[in-house]
Amino acid sequence: MANSGGENGDLKYARIGSIGRHGLPKIQTHHETKEVCHDDTATPVKAKTMDELHSLQKKRSSQPSTPHTATGQQGSAFNAISEEDRQKQQLQSISASLASLTRETGPKVVRGDPARKTDGQKAVHVEHHLYDSALFGLSDSALKFTHILYNLSPAELYEQAIKYEKGSFITASGALATLSGAKTGRSPRDKRVVKDEETETELWWGKGSPNIEMDEHTFLVNRERAVDYLNSLDKVFVNDQFLNWDPEHRIKVRIVSARAYHSLFMHNMCIRPTPEELEEFGTPDFTIYNAGQFPCNRYTHYMTSSTSIDLNLARREMVILGTQYAGEMKKGLFSVMHYLMPKRRILSLHSGCNMGKDGDVALFFGLSGTGKTTLSTDHNRYLIGDDEHCWSDNGVSNIEGGCYAKCIDLSKDKEPDIWNAIKFGTVLENIVFDEHTRDVDYSEKSVTENTRAAYPIEYIPNAKIPCVGPHPKNVILLACDAFGVLPPVSKLSLAQTMYHFISGYTALVLIQIEFHSKFSLLLVACIEFC
Repeated sequence: MANSGGENGDLKYARIGSIGRHGLPKIQTHHETKEVCHDDTATPVKAKTMDELHSLQKKRSSQPSTPHTATGQQGSAFNAISEEDRQKQQLQSISASLASLTRETGPKVVRGDPARKTDGQKAVHVEHHLYDSALFGLSDSALKFTHILYNLSPAELYEQAIKYEKGSFITASGALATLSGAKTGRSPRDKRVVKDEETETELWWGKGSPNIEMDEHTFLVNRERAVDYLNSLDKVFVNDQFLNWDPEHRIKVRIVSARAYHSLFMHNMCIRPTPEELEEFGTPDFTIYNAGQFPCNRYTHYMTSSTSIDLNLARREMVILGTQYAGEMKKGLFSVMHYLMPKRRILSLHSGCNMGKDGDVALFFGLSGTGKTTLSTDHNRYLIGDDEHCWSDNGVSNIEGGCYAKCIDLSKDKEPDIWNAIKFGTVLENIVFDEHTRDVDYSEKSVTENTRAAYPIEYIPNAKIPCVGPHPKNVILLACDAFGVLPPVSKLSLAQTMYHFISGYTALVLIQIEFHSKFSLLLVACIEFC
C-alpha cells in the first residue's frame, strides 16, 4: 500500500518506508501535486515594511473647503510653477508671518507633523532687515525647525486634539468635546486697540466705548512675546481662510495657533477655500497670533491682568495672550470687519439672516444670547448666516463660514437643526458628558453656562450656499429685556426703528462675559455693531 492516509493541505502521512520514532509515520513536506491551497487569493501588498504599508493607507487629496456653486479659476501665475515651488512659497509666507521684528530671519519652517518625520523635508525661512541683526544676535528659535500643520482637515485635527490636548474627547454624536481652560467667555476688559494717528480720529474712544487704547510699542512687545512662544513649539497650526461671501469684498485671514481645538474652531467658523483659491492665497490681509496658553506680562504698560487681546488695525494683526477661549478670535475678526467694511461704504451687522422661498430676506439684530442663531435657523426658511453679515449695494452676505450656537438646555424637539448639526467635525466647548456613553448633558452647567457648538454652515440642511441674498425686507430688533420695560412684541415705524437702533436698549447677557455675575442695564448705540 503506497501513500495512503489523511491529507493535511499538500502534506501526507506515509505508512510504508517512512516510519519514525515509536512507530509513528513521518510527515512528507514535499509537494506531490501542483495545486495550491491558501486561505486567500488576493495579490500580496506592495510593501516591504509596516511603515510602507501604513503609507499606502493614505492618498493625496485636495484641501477641505466650503461648498461653492462655482469653482474658482486658477491664476496663471500658479499654473507656471511646480507643486514644490508653490509649497515653498506658502512656507515662505508663513515664515514671514512668524518672523520676529528684531531678528534677521523668520523661523525655519517645515511642513508636516513632527511625530511623522519624512525624509527629504526641506526647511524654509525668509530674511528681512528691519533691524541690524548684530544688535540682537542669534536666538535659539532660529536654530530649530518649526513644523507647520497647514489647513488640516477635521479628521486630522481630531487626531491631534485627542492625542496631545488633555480634555479632548469624541462624544456619542461624533463631535469633538474640548475645554477652553480658565476662561470660558470673552474678556472685554482685557481687549486693547492700538491708538495711532489714523484710529484716533476714526474710532470711538473714551467713556462708554468698547475700545480701550494701547500704544504701538506695547503691542509690539506683546506680539514679540506671542511669536517667540509659537516659535518655541515643535509645531503650530496655520489656517488660511476667508471672510465675507461677497467675492468683491472678501478678506484673506491667516490664523496661527498652538492648539488643534483653535484650528478646528476657525476651520468651521471662517470660509474654507477651494484648492484653487488656496493656491492663489498669497499674503493675508489680516493675521491672528493665538498664543493663548501663554500669559502676557502684567507689568507691561496697559496690561491689567495676565490676559491681553490686542488689535493693531494699521499692521492688520491681532495678538492673543492668556486666554484659550476660541470666541476671542471670532470676535476679533468681526471687529476688523467693522473697521474695514464702512471704509468701503458697507454696513457690517451683528445679526442673523435668513430668506424665504420667495426671496424675502429677514435680519435679526441683537447682542449675543438674544436669539439670533435660534431664530435664523428656521427649517422653513433658507439660512444665510446666524451672527455676522455685511449689507452692501449687492445685498446681504454672511461674513462667516459657520455657526456658533449656545448649547445650554439644547433639545432636539425645540431646535432640531442645531441638534443634528452637532456631529463629526463640530467643536463642543466646555460641555459635560457621560464618562461611559459619551452622551452630552446639555443642561449641565458645572464647567460654565456658556457651553457652545461651532459647526460649518453646510451642516444646516437648508443653508443657502453661497451665503448671500438680496436686500432685506424685514428687520427685527432683539432685546434681552430683563427689566420688563418693553412689550414682548412691537411693530415699529421707520422713526421708531431708527430710535431703538440708535438707543440700543438691552440687558447684558451674563454667560457671554467672563467677569459678570449679575444683570446690568446697557444702552448700546447701534446695537448691531457689538
